[in-house]
Amino acid sequence: MSEIASNTPVAGETDGREGALADAQLRPGTLYVVATPIGNMGDLSPRAREVLAGVALVAAEDTRHAGQLLTRIGVSTRLLSLHEHNESGRIEEILGRLRSGDSVALVTDAGTPLISDPGYRLLAALRAAGLPASPVPGPCAAVAALSVAGLPTDRFFFEGFLPARSAARLARLRQLAGRGETLVFYEAANRMADTLADAMEVFGADRAAAVGRELTKLHETVYRGSLAEVRTALAADPGGGRGECTWALAGRGEEPAPDDAELARVVGILAAELPASQAASLAARITGAPRRAAYRLASGQPAGAAGAED
Repeated sequence: MSEIASNTPVAGETDGREGALADAQLRPGTLYVVATPIGNMGDLSPRAREVLAGVALVAAEDTRHAGQLLTRIGVSTRLLSLHEHNESGRIEEILGRLRSGDSVALVTDAGTPLISDPGYRLLAALRAAGLPASPVPGPCAAVAALSVAGLPTDRFFFEGFLPARSAARLARLRQLAGRGETLVFYEAANRMADTLADAMEVFGADRAAAVGRELTKLHETVYRGSLAEVRTALAADPGGGRGECTWALAGRGEEPAPDDAELARVVGILAAELPASQAASLAARITGAPRRAAYRLASGQPAGAAGAED
């Protein structure tokens, strides 16, 4: 049976129809997941400030960074560190505060918590305990980059950070090569040139891309074009190696379908040496064909059959 953590409004709250006229009335025992600016302090919402001022505790990825934010907005709420190395050990303390009726806010260094940042274990524990969590939406680097990339946004796949080492990065990019959605990544600017070079090797130099560097900050720059053009522009920018980047890459799109005869040839070779499932996976990666089509060939299923791999 599924559990529902109720977010029923308390006395004094509205259902949202009164908009800005409503005060941020906090619910006892609730964890607020609060988005904070990714650069421009003007992007902190009035509601986010009210929540940070009203909770009993702010759980922060970096208390020094969060402390600077609270000081700038005139808030003195107690801080508790919660990062990837101590998250598991902090969960019971935070759950205890929530069970006692305190409200707690969760923030990351920048943007929306849990998007390539700590917090998943805490939210999973809340879910298991049936305790409520409430989002306080706001900045997110992935969405900000997509909004100015000039690439399709009806569907996108968020990958986050790729491996730092080239061999592992290339392997992961090859796994993503068949996806049709726009792909979104995070990367440090000083690794961006190497990452784009690996992307060119896997996707081709002409694949459309966009890189947003230092989004919403003083030196915000958005580079758009082919992978080759973006990499050249980044290299020509004196500040191109500094800061944080969010980059997007066009999906496979409407490229020609792989040749059926070629798929059959590759599957035939691999299936002679490997189990059907493994042969299908490799054939799909080599040819760019759907894995289902490769598996049907490898397992001898007729076209249109629904097998175990469907």
